[in-house]
Order: sequence, then structure tokens, then C-alpha cells
Amino acid sequence: MNHERNRPEVAVFPPLRSRARHAGPRWDTYEPPKARVLAVARTLTSATRLRDVTRLLRPEDGIEVSYTVNPGSAFDAGLPEYLDGLGVTVLSWREARRRRFHLVVACAVHRSMYRRDTPLVVLPHGAGYNRLVTESTGDTSSPAGLSARELMRRGKVLPSCICVSHDEQIARLAVSCPEAVPYAVTVGDPCFDRIRDSLPRRDIYRERLGVVGGRRLVVVHSTWSRHSLLGRCPDLPERLLAELPADEYAVALVLHPNVWARHTTDGVLERLARAMDAGLLVIPPQEGWRAAVVAGDWVIGDHGSTTFYSAALDRVTLLAATGLDELDPASPTAAFARRAPALDPGGPLLEQLLGAVDRHVPGELDDVFALQLGARGEGAERTRRKLYSYLEHRGVRLPPEAGPPDPVPDPRPVPHTVSAVHDVVGSRPADGVVELRRWPVVPGRHEAGRGFYAAHDHGTDTRWRGYAEVLARTTVEPLLTPARWAAVRFTALPALNVAVAALGSRTALVALRDGTLLEASSARPWGGHHAPLDPVLLGAAVNVLLAEGCSAKEIAEGVTVRTGTRDVRVEFTTPR
Repeated sequence: MNHERNRPEVAVFPPLRSRARHAGPRWDTYEPPKARVLAVARTLTSATRLRDVTRLLRPEDGIEVSYTVNPGSAFDAGLPEYLDGLGVTVLSWREARRRRFHLVVACAVHRSMYRRDTPLVVLPHGAGYNRLVTESTGDTSSPAGLSARELMRRGKVLPSCICVSHDEQIARLAVSCPEAVPYAVTVGDPCFDRIRDSLPRRDIYRERLGVVGGRRLVVVHSTWSRHSLLGRCPDLPERLLAELPADEYAVALVLHPNVWARHTTDGVLERLARAMDAGLLVIPPQEGWRAAVVAGDWVIGDHGSTTFYSAALDRVTLLAATGLDELDPASPTAAFARRAPALDPGGPLLEQLLGAVDRHVPGELDDVFALQLGARGEGAERTRRKLYSYLEHRGVRLPPEAGPPDPVPDPRPVPHTVSAVHDVVGSRPADGVVELRRWPVVPGRHEAGRGFYAAHDHGTDTRWRGYAEVLARTTVEPLLTPARWAAVRFTALPALNVAVAALGSRTALVALRDGTLLEASSARPWGGHHAPLDPVLLGAAVNVLLAEGCSAKEIAEGVTVRTGTRDVRVEFTTPR
């Protein structure tokens, strides 16, 4: 639960820098704070989770929150920029160590965070504590976040409170660091609770991702390391795009922030460029993955937290990697990795997705999820009560009741223009109806001989244009008139049968090689509105009719374009 539903996730305006901030009360508009809290981040992953936690601390209760970066992580790239974008006070580590605070909060523990006489509360930055990271823990059996090396210094337990999502983690803590058990508290998982609270917005998130008109969404999740999905199957996103019909399925990719930090944004996007050209939706590392979890129909993932959360929402799940080599074998995530259905990355992907639906048993793994996601629905409330309890001596009072649940932000995929050429297969199951399926042509993964090629005129890959039987232009105000543009393209492209130029979102000019011009518009369904008109699909439908021997006069009588479960009726008139 959040106290202020409309508090923005990120800064509405660029952050302001002012040296007068600590000049004294003369410059204040609001009452000076009663308590100062320091939020310490080591990675982008911990920072995004930390943001959820600090939003529980209200400034109107007299709490001032500052952020800092604890240096030394191999995955700290992009962290200062993310914090600056929040519009919060960001201190250097040196300045943060110098100032006095009344509480320190972190979502990734490190011994250097310890401050004498200042309580330190640590929380997980994922779904519990599961991964074996010997570089952090110093041994091969303690999960990261629960090791003695991280939690103790000179025989003393450093955190004042170790928040866990389930009592099961305290049992494992008793093995890895028994001295820390008295400081462990089960608070649940506020992040998962917030995802569940956002389920009513599923249709909104799907619309933001373009998953409309009966399309279904496959969300690919990959954590970091060589044991991850991407480490084991780097070409899986491309293969999915090449094998799934584009009008029936959408594919989104969620990568762990550590992948972005280690390989740079440019490096990641360069590797994904061909898949993005074919329509891959890439979710940024800062935010959007939770909305994708809510929006998805299938999950293809690994042992990362985002896969675990998705499966816990009862999404149809297939694992392309288990990560058992780097998981605590006693953890619920390891049990999930052992029991969840597996994907054969080299096998037919669509067949496996549909088969997984048939074999899916709702609630089959609930016993595993219950061992990691405890105190459901209470995570934020338990966490805020614990945090406020450390500030009571400063006169800070816990608000009597929490506000309504705060939904996760809408997803905003990385902007990219889809420039794919499509391989189209069409049939005419009834008079006036054309049924189409199309696949983006992914270089190196294209299955030749399916049907005919339909291309966008703005596409940068011109290798297939000479073979295209359909060409579509989506710009509404070009230099050439639609009719002149079509004539030029027919002269230059000998295989071209149909050229379609958009006139608006629901109208287009259709030109045939014999010189016929028709103006197309989507018909208004009973009680509804005009459907958007896809120029590529329209041109493909007309090309199928031509291949079936239909004359221009017969085509002008109209056609219903069917893709998957969606029908769009198109009517034709003679251009003025």
C-alpha cells in the first residue's frame, strides 16, 4: 500500500540543483524535517526496489530521504543517471558518510554501509535470497544477502533489521549466519503485492504494448550470467519473432538490469537490433517489467525473480534455463527451476507454446511460491511499520491508515521503428474473406517458400524489395502523390502487384499494376467505430484475391481481412 497514490515514479521536471538547500530555515517553505533517511543503492536493480520502499516514507510526516551510491559494484553503470532522473537529493558517498542520518535503508547489503549509531535496514532486491555469488559471500553455500561475510563485521551483526519475504529464509539464515537470526523479520514482498494489485490494469498495459486485436503476448525474461536464458540462448528472441505469426503474437523482452550495466545500453541494443527490426518489444531496465508481467500470456524465462513473479501469477511458463548451477539448492527458486516445464530452445517454438497451454495446470506450483512470497497483501504495510518504528524517537508518527494500492507504471518499450519485410501466406475461405498470416523476415532465420513478400516502403533493408509483391507506404503527406508514388514503384519493381499508400489511419489508396486505383476505407462495425487499416495487410489481401483470379471489379466489391481472431471489413470506392 502506498500513502499517496499520485506520487510520480520519476521526476516530472529535471532535478534542480541548489547550494541554498542547507543554508538554513530562512530558505524553507515547508517545516524542516524531523528525521533524515539515507537510501543506499549499489546497483540499478537495488535502486529500483529501493525507490518502492522509500515511497512508503511520506515527507508530510516530517521525513527527508536522500540517496547515495555505495561504490564498488561491478553493475553500477547507469545508477547515478537513474537517481538523478528521479528528482531526489543525491549525495556522493563521501558526503553521505559525513552527514548525520536517523535511518539507513538498503536493498543490497554490503559491510561498507555500516554507520555507528545509525540503524541499518536491509531488504531483498528480488524475490527472496536465492543466488550463490561467491564474490560477495566468500563461500559456495550461502545465498547472497544471507552470508556472514556480508552481514557481520568483527563478530558484530551490522544490520539492525534484515527483512525477508518468508520465514523459510530465516531458516536458511540460521545455517549461513546464525548470529543474524534475531535481527530477521518477515515482511512479505511489497513488489509482488504491487504487481498483484495492478492486475485490473492488464488491458491498459496490453494496449500500451500494442497487444490488441486478439494478439497474445510472450514475455521473455532473462537474468544475468552465463547460466541465464540469454547466456544460454542469445538467439531466442530472434527465433521467436521468426516463428510466431506477427498479427497473432507479440514478443517482449525483459533483461535484468545487470545485463545492461555490464554490456552497456548501446551494446545490448546492438545485439537486439535485428529482433527489434522484426517487432521485438524491449522493456527498459528502469521500469516496465512489472507491467509486462501483468500483461503477458506466456512466460519464457529462467531462474530470475521476474520469471518467478510471472509464474506465481499463474502465467503459462516455460524455462529455457534453470540456473541450478548458481542457486542455493535449498531455496524455493531452485525448487521452481527443477519443477517448472522446460522449453527446448532448438525445437519448434510455437508448437511448444501451444502445448504448454494444453498441459498447464493452474496452481500446480503454488506450494513453491508460497514458500517465498509470504504475508501476501501485507508487504508494504509491514515494511512501512518497521521503517517508521525507527523514527518514532524523532517525533515521526505512523499515519493511521494506508492509502489505496498504487499500480505499477505503464510500460514504455525502447522506441524503435519496425522495418521488417513480411512473408505472407493467404487463403480465401469464403467469398469476400481473405485470411492472412505473416512472419517478419529475420535475416539468417527466414524460412523461404512460405508465401509472398510484403514490404514497407520506409524499410531500410532493400534486399527483399525486388521480390516484394506488395509495397505499402504509411506516410500520409509525402512528396509524391499516392498515385504518382505507386506508378514510380511499379516501374522500378517488376515483381510488384499491389501498392498501397495510407491516406489516414482508416483510409488508403490501393494501386494495381494494370493502373486500377481504388480508395479503401475500413467499414464501421455495428455499434462501433472504424477500425484502423494496416496498409501491408490490405495490400496482402488484395494480392491474394489477384492470385485467386479475381478481377479489379470483383475486388472493388469489398473484402474482409482476417488475421487470427480479428476481422476488418474494407470497402472500396473510386478515387475522386
